[in-house]
Amino acid sequence: MADNKKIHFIPPLPPKREKQVGIYCRVSTNSADQLKSLTAQVSALTRVTAANPNWLLVDVYIDIASSKTGSSRKEFSRMLHDCKSHDIEIILTKSISRFGRDTVEILDALNQLRILGVPVIFQQEALDTADTNNDLMISIIESIAQAENELRSDNIKWGIKQRAAQGTSRLYNRKCYGYYNDENGNLVIDEKEANNVRIIFNLYLQGKSVLGIVKELELLGIKSPTGKATWPKRSIDVMLSNEKYMGNVRVLDNGKYESYYRVENNNPAIISKETFQAVQIEKQQRSNVIESEECNKRKNKKYSSKQ
Repeated sequence: MADNKKIHFIPPLPPKREKQVGIYCRVSTNSADQLKSLTAQVSALTRVTAANPNWLLVDVYIDIASSKTGSSRKEFSRMLHDCKSHDIEIILTKSISRFGRDTVEILDALNQLRILGVPVIFQQEALDTADTNNDLMISIIESIAQAENELRSDNIKWGIKQRAAQGTSRLYNRKCYGYYNDENGNLVIDEKEANNVRIIFNLYLQGKSVLGIVKELELLGIKSPTGKATWPKRSIDVMLSNEKYMGNVRVLDNGKYESYYRVENNNPAIISKETFQAVQIEKQQRSNVIESEECNKRKNKKYSSKQ
C-alpha cells in the first residue's frame, strides 16, 4: 500500500532584529575625578549592552559641563534628534541624576521619549520606563531627587564638621570687627576697633540696652563697621554673642551636629572670658522668654534698661 505521509516544510524563522541602543553619560565638571567617573560610566554601560544579544550599540552620547560650555547639552539634544529619526530605540544611562540636571528637565525629556516610544533604562535604579506608568515614574523621580538633595546637603555638613573637628576650617580665622588678617591669614587685633568693642561690652554691662548703645556710639562719633554714623541694632547684638572676642570660635552649631570650638589660643582675645560670660548672663536675664522643659513662656513685663 502506497505511503500517503505528507511532509510539511517549516521555513526558518527570520533572525530577530536587534534593538538599536544609545548610551548617554553626563558629568557636571571636567575635573580629573569627574572624567574618571565618565570613563567608568561608558565602560560599564558598554558591557551591559554587549551582554544582551538583542541589543546593538550604535552611539554613545557624552556631555561634559565646563566653564566654557556652561549648561549646554549638545549631545543630549543630538540623542533626542536621533530618537526622532528612529536611529535609537533604547537609551541606557547610569542613573536618574546623570540623565538630567533637575526633576523638571528629566520629566520633560522622558515625556518626549515616551511619545516617541523610546524607553530609558536607568541601570543604578534598575528602572525601565517601558515597564513603569507615567504617574509612578514622576513619583519615583521626585523621591530620588529629594533623597539626593538631602544626601548632598548632609555631605556638605559632614565636610564642615570634619574640618571643624580637625581645626582646618577657614571659618576659624574669618575676620570680624576688631580684627584683620595678616599675610598668613591669621587674626590680628585692630586696636582702634578693639577699643570700640570693649566700649560696647562695658556699656551693656552698665545697663545700656542695644538701642541705648547705638545712641551712645552715635554721640561718641564711633562709626559702624560699614562707615555709617548709626550702628544697626543687629550688629551690636551679634557682637555681644561673638565668642571670638574672648579668643574662642564656634564653627558649627546645628541641632543634629555637635558644636566645635577652638577653645584655647585660636585668636588673641579682645575682652576677657569673664566679661563675655557676664554679658551672656545679663542677656539671659533681660530676655523676654523664660525657658522651661515643658514650653517657653513670655514674662509679664519686658526688661527695662537705661537708654
